[in-house]
Amino acid sequence: MTEEIFRADAYQRECPATIVAADERGITLDRTVFYPTGGGQPGDTGRLRLVDGGEIVIVDTVKAPTPDGILHIPAPGSTLPPAGTAVVAELDWDRRYRHMRMHTCMHLLCAIVPGAVTGGQVGAERSRLDFDIPGEALDKAVLTEKLNALVAADHAVEPRWITDAEMAERPELVRTMSVKPPSGQGRVRLLDIAGVDLQPCGGTHVAHTGEIGRVEVAKIENKGRQNRRVIIAFA
Repeated sequence: MTEEIFRADAYQRECPATIVAADERGITLDRTVFYPTGGGQPGDTGRLRLVDGGEIVIVDTVKAPTPDGILHIPAPGSTLPPAGTAVVAELDWDRRYRHMRMHTCMHLLCAIVPGAVTGGQVGAERSRLDFDIPGEALDKAVLTEKLNALVAADHAVEPRWITDAEMAERPELVRTMSVKPPSGQGRVRLLDIAGVDLQPCGGTHVAHTGEIGRVEVAKIENKGRQNRRVIIAFA
């Protein structure tokens, strides 16, 4: 099991770790600050710094086939150290922080657009959410104004947990039609934007909406009879 430091502290940029395994699939650490691809958020990139001053560039992070494992994907041609090697796992922080800001903004978008979410993707520059909105017209300028009002209000953003049983009793919390929140482990992680939005989410986020900065709804596309794609970008 990899200790997932990013779950408790999304702002921790590096951590000491030990290589548990390294093969053609990737590198597994005993603990990491690297978020693996999931929930529409890309996996982190960065580097593993070695004691001798060398480093291994990490180009992606994914979930391992085995439960609770995380694979750090090295750049092609990297020399893989043996198990037991001590490293410092260091994020590409600028990229990660932009993902945090964008992912939180997408939750704000959920709060102002009616309808279930049918898909989405977090990006460092632009992101998208697809909504099931039968017969609903969306206005870019109106959505942009509402988003920036929520950003400027600097709402607190905090993850919290509920039990599987509580989650089963509150199906209205689930906004995404295509992905069900993970269950069977005893508890489910929620993201709570105080007074604005509450829904299951395992991604990394900022602590206050004011950190997002100004954004804009760059485009609204029709992706079917009642599917609307809303694309947001940093202004």
